[in-house]
Amino acid sequence: MKKMRRALVSLGALAAIGTQAGPAHAVEGAVGFYLLGSKTTMAGYLPPPGTYFLDYNYYYSGSTDFSLEIAGLTLDGGVEADAYYNLIAPMWVAPGEVLGGNIAFLVLAPIGWKRVEAGADIAIPALGVAASPQKADEEFRFGDLVPGVSLGWHQGNWHWNVGTLVNTPTGFWERGNLANIGFGRWAVDVNGAFTWLDPEIGLEISSAAGFTFNGENDVTDYKSGTEFHYEFAVVQNFSPKFGIGVNGYFYDQVSGDSGSGARLGPFEGRVAALGPVANLNFTIAELPVSASLKYFHEFDVKNRLEGDSGFITVTMPLQVAKQ
Repeated sequence: MKKMRRALVSLGALAAIGTQAGPAHAVEGAVGFYLLGSKTTMAGYLPPPGTYFLDYNYYYSGSTDFSLEIAGLTLDGGVEADAYYNLIAPMWVAPGEVLGGNIAFLVLAPIGWKRVEAGADIAIPALGVAASPQKADEEFRFGDLVPGVSLGWHQGNWHWNVGTLVNTPTGFWERGNLANIGFGRWAVDVNGAFTWLDPEIGLEISSAAGFTFNGENDVTDYKSGTEFHYEFAVVQNFSPKFGIGVNGYFYDQVSGDSGSGARLGPFEGRVAALGPVANLNFTIAELPVSASLKYFHEFDVKNRLEGDSGFITVTMPLQVAKQ
């Protein structure tokens, strides 16, 4: 049953070859709108009141394959995917206090490239039947706009925040396209994070967790399940300009997919990842810049692609309010 289920997961990506049904991989399109690994180092820290420019550069490469022989039917195939996203995120941290903390507003504006190839060799020797359906899509498009709000506090070495992100189905999404940049559905993510940073010894410990609640795709009648995500980082800062450490994430779909469009059943995905992280602080034309370089290798995967991802994140203040 385990092999059969994995085969169906991969074959779901081929459904668009002969029908108008979309892929079915554990949440529609095999990925949620929350970008795993985006909130590891300094996750709980909200900067002082002011206007900031954030730029996320994200790359992912993953695949899954299967081989199955049952009841005279032989299946061999797989899915390969590569993606690059640039997400520009202007953020404004309001002056004054709200519930004893600071409130921040941002909008994520993604543009991305994605290439997905799926294929299978299908054979029934007893009947002399053989087929090799293939499908490949590649797109460079704008994704869904994601507004967000967060509320953060500071006390000594402790920094923490809570927030929410809303995925708006405003980007490119096309029925049957494996390389959609948008998601074709509304979704809300609620999350919380903390950072403990001791400037005396330079040690940072950060952690973040949240849930994503998905709306139904009205075109495919596919209702993706609720997703849980957890991220962390442990970083040793050797100076105010440089720190290295380890970061990771864990993802688990806590409720199954549903709706008439979920024809292959209530798939639930899971994945974990670990990798190094480096933080850099420097100036450009007297403007302070913070950069983070992250790499993740995935493992313990269920009903998802398995691969590697990386981030280059840059943050700089455009205007800081006077205290």
